[in-house]
Amino acid sequence: MRSLPGMGAILTAEFIAMVGDHRRFASGDALAAASALSQVLSQSGKIRYSRSALGGDKALKRVFQQSAFCAIQRVPVSQAFYDRKRSEGKRRHQALIALARRRVNVMYAMLRDRRPCTARPQLRLVA
Repeated sequence: MRSLPGMGAILTAEFIAMVGDHRRFASGDALAAASALSQVLSQSGKIRYSRSALGGDKALKRVFQQSAFCAIQRVPVSQAFYDRKRSEGKRRHQALIALARRRVNVMYAMLRDRRPCTARPQLRLVA
């Protein structure tokens, strides 16, 4: 898990402690639902809309959010995704949640396949 940019020693330990065996989740989507990072469909009559989930493990959601926040600062691909969401009209928190949700599938695939993340962050040089 530490091979994924943005996941430090503490976040990795918290993630492993909360998730335990990854096989208890059928997919990355199930892991996202358990951490309240997925959208919930609400409907009444003919009106249908998506809203943020209120349930789920808040501590697990915090791990994903902190990981995404760290990745924005260090990984150009994550920064580009965040900037694209902001340019689409999303607020800062919404763009961060979108990035965290995207990283859930990556983390789940790493656990499922038992392979480290191969993408290395390109460090930005400050002039």
